[in-house]
Amino acid sequence: MTRSPDTDALSRVSAHAVPPYGTAVRAAEFRGPLYAEWGPAMRAEALRGSVGELTAEALRERVGIPSIERRDVWEDVDPITIERISVAAAETHGRPWVDALGSLFARYVRDGDRATYERAVSDRQERLTRAVIAAAVTDDPIWIDEAADGAVVLCEQSTWSLPAHDDAHARRGFVLPDVAAPYLDLVAGEIVAQLAVADRVLGPCWDESWPGLRERIRHEAEARVFTPFETRDDLWWLGYWREVNNWNPWIVGNVLLAAVLLLDDPERVARILARALDSLDRYVAELPADGAIDEGVAYWWNGAGRMLEMLDIVAAITDGGLDATGIPVVAETLRFPMRMHLGGDWYVNVADGWARSRGHEPWQLPFRWGSLTGDTSVTAWARAARRPGQPVAEVAGGLPRLVRALADTAWRDAVPAAAPLPAAVWLPSVQVLVRRAEAGSAAGLALAAKGGTNDENHNHKDLGSFLVAAGGRQLLVDVGKPTYTAQTFSAERYRVRAMQSGWHSAPAPYGLEQGEGPGFTAQVITAPQGEPGPIPPVGEAAVLELELAAAYPLAAGDSWRRTFRFDASGSAGGTERIEVADRWRLSEDGAHRIHVIAAGVVTPSGDAVEVAADGHRIRIAADDGNAPVAPALEVWELDDPELIAVWGPRLTRLVYDVGGRAGSFTTVIEELS
Repeated sequence: MTRSPDTDALSRVSAHAVPPYGTAVRAAEFRGPLYAEWGPAMRAEALRGSVGELTAEALRERVGIPSIERRDVWEDVDPITIERISVAAAETHGRPWVDALGSLFARYVRDGDRATYERAVSDRQERLTRAVIAAAVTDDPIWIDEAADGAVVLCEQSTWSLPAHDDAHARRGFVLPDVAAPYLDLVAGEIVAQLAVADRVLGPCWDESWPGLRERIRHEAEARVFTPFETRDDLWWLGYWREVNNWNPWIVGNVLLAAVLLLDDPERVARILARALDSLDRYVAELPADGAIDEGVAYWWNGAGRMLEMLDIVAAITDGGLDATGIPVVAETLRFPMRMHLGGDWYVNVADGWARSRGHEPWQLPFRWGSLTGDTSVTAWARAARRPGQPVAEVAGGLPRLVRALADTAWRDAVPAAAPLPAAVWLPSVQVLVRRAEAGSAAGLALAAKGGTNDENHNHKDLGSFLVAAGGRQLLVDVGKPTYTAQTFSAERYRVRAMQSGWHSAPAPYGLEQGEGPGFTAQVITAPQGEPGPIPPVGEAAVLELELAAAYPLAAGDSWRRTFRFDASGSAGGTERIEVADRWRLSEDGAHRIHVIAAGVVTPSGDAVEVAADGHRIRIAADDGNAPVAPALEVWELDDPELIAVWGPRLTRLVYDVGGRAGSFTTVIEELS
């Protein structure tokens, strides 16, 4: 797996020998899983002889973005989605477009605020997306003009890069972007793809009523995206001089889509395709065989999901000549979020992930790929997100994804299904266990436990931590992602409470925080079974035993063992039982703490604690081998809107004080009726 946080990786490149701006550093052509499948057919010479010999219009047709002239498509799209978009579009029509002011951009450097500028840019993008769809469906000049205004607004924006990603401050000390040297980041890729799709959909209308607009789009795309992509080998996310992460498919796929839709030179498109595939192969090579994404489900959509979208474009423009559906790691990566599903909109979250679906994921993507690969569990999981009377896609997912979903009649007509909810999942590459009593049911308890390293993408210090859901709803939790600021990806990252091991359900020998970096790890002593291997039958315990001493700055020879046991055979009360057992043998005596993080109403009950939320209740009891131990309760009153949206107004930390050079401690969780 890759090793650096990916949404602000510029702050981490100091660990690498960063090449000077514009330096040619490209290594030899890469031979990864894509090359193993396709060989020389993915190189520029072969692509010039296939893709390069087509007409530009033939290439665009293959991508499947319907022009406004395709009335058969636009008059048959999902009416519920269109109604939602039309109402929202009407609410902003006639109002000034949101300003993305220089003072907002500069705040990232001045006071660390990155969210305000990002919201302004996102508002512009979403308004343009609504206008394009309204224009395509109605063919109304009002919306054609509104979409043109939005395209001009984005073309006039000083930069398409976000302040947290732009390199002008690092290179030149600017608090504003360097317009002479635009940086190609995630959002620059999104904007060029959005403008390219808007141009494809509304181009015939713009030719008549907005002559010059399409040329302006191409001019900006050339300066801000195509030229940097083809000439700047120093862009870290290409993978030529350091490891890659989700920036790679996120940017490369959008650049490829834009190139196909905007460029009139098929040979140049073939060259861009070859470069894009050589770069993407470096990302695919870093995916583990079990398909796990170490930054979790929330980032799967914009990492592995973007990879799948790009591979779809590649298959389309090569007329199936380069087809990735048979590559094993692609199929396993497709399954990852389905395996992390707890029930409803709740998921196992690690790192900077969210514990709940945000509702605007592009579900058409896994549905399509599950259909392509014949994976019925993935298509069922995607269909489980369908809600009668709700849109088939959301504007927040971006214009390319929205158009794909609207044009996919199979997705439009897909009916809701029951989520697969595997009974047991074990992903050895990230040391994550998920266990529930019965496949296909969110009822009862579910356990997720994590080992791994403290050098993962979007890393939190979470080795040995766990979460527990009842009825699919997390009650013992991983806090997840707060609102990003300049601190988030700086040397002060672990001053953020949500990222500290003390605010994960993990032990704290001598009260210590876990260490940061690749040297701080968990070691698997006993591994469970589960997907993608055999699944333990219901009634058998799933056991994961971890050695956690190396996660902390402890003395050589020290040991802290944590064993997770999920017993589906039922306790005396007939429910599942989760047991977390700690055993330690240390070189010095001392006071230790064991933390458990809870969301909901936390109520002491004798020596035990009850946690309740949304009609679900659990009981947590602990003992030190001699007697029950009651925890101290520490309340975190939340003030971050992202955390409040997931957990409500507060979280509670259960703190168990233990001690001794050697000892044991057991925490038991059971569901209450």
